[in-house]
Amino acid sequence: MNWGLTIPLAGIPLAEQKEIIQELPGLGYTDAWSAETNGTDGFTPLALASQWAPELRLGPAIVPVYTRGPALLAQQAATLADLAPGRFVLGIGTSSDTIVERWNGIPFTEPFAKVRDTLRFLRKALAGEKVTDETLNVKGFKLETAPKVAPQIALAALRPGMLRLAAREADAAITNWLSPSDVRTVREAFDPDKELLARLFVVPTEDADEARKLGRWLITSYLNVPVYQKFHEWLGRGEALSPMNELWASGDRQGALKAIPDEVVDDLIIHGSPAQCRARIREYVDNGLTTPILMPLPNSNLNGPDAVRALAPTATA
Repeated sequence: MNWGLTIPLAGIPLAEQKEIIQELPGLGYTDAWSAETNGTDGFTPLALASQWAPELRLGPAIVPVYTRGPALLAQQAATLADLAPGRFVLGIGTSSDTIVERWNGIPFTEPFAKVRDTLRFLRKALAGEKVTDETLNVKGFKLETAPKVAPQIALAALRPGMLRLAAREADAAITNWLSPSDVRTVREAFDPDKELLARLFVVPTEDADEARKLGRWLITSYLNVPVYQKFHEWLGRGEALSPMNELWASGDRQGALKAIPDEVVDDLIIHGSPAQCRARIREYVDNGLTTPILMPLPNSNLNGPDAVRALAPTATA
């Protein structure tokens, strides 16, 4: 059974996380996955983890296809593939208009085509081919040294079009912000035999009010982004989230927070005792998720390495 963790852990300098990352295989974790929003980049934590815990499978979930040129993306993927031969998976996706356009000043245009074309380019480049790709304006790029083991490529996919692309041309799909029952909906639009990964937000506390307060802040931060709005409309949660979206768009942030039903928070945020959280994570797996990627969130009960140990698949308390 795969059991992943998001690295680096929040609130701890990356250089100080060697000890807990070294512990992960012994705790039952099989994977460590980074993210790339406005904190650490997606590759550096994996480079360190490749040396600190050589048993782990590693990957970014995800790096955007817009914010690096195709050649640089291939170079970074090849570097990690050589640091962790056969254990590195390249997770790519569109990211969001907020990250791409507002924060990086890059037009967020034709996302489906951009992901598709970058995926095809990377397949060739990481296999050592010399690549010319007119759609990406790449002329004659070839890696100096192709990785001995080309990495698998996982594609971030929220709705049927991207899920079908992942089923046809990628090795796996990565999703997030969903409930255990939503996994069945996503799986139906995807290949039943390919790996499906998801980042799961976990608050290991029995203080439901605290967990829901934190969950509401996260939900307003993410689910007002157009790509996530459309995702949850497809999942059937559009009506429940409509009051929040309308209040957020009007500038009423506090009203938007209050408009999120408890049921939605409980669907999307795992909380409770560590044993309850682990049981909830297994519900995702039972419904078709191949690889849960835990992201423990700061709370007044369990944090940092203690939360990682308590949420491990081998934990008993």
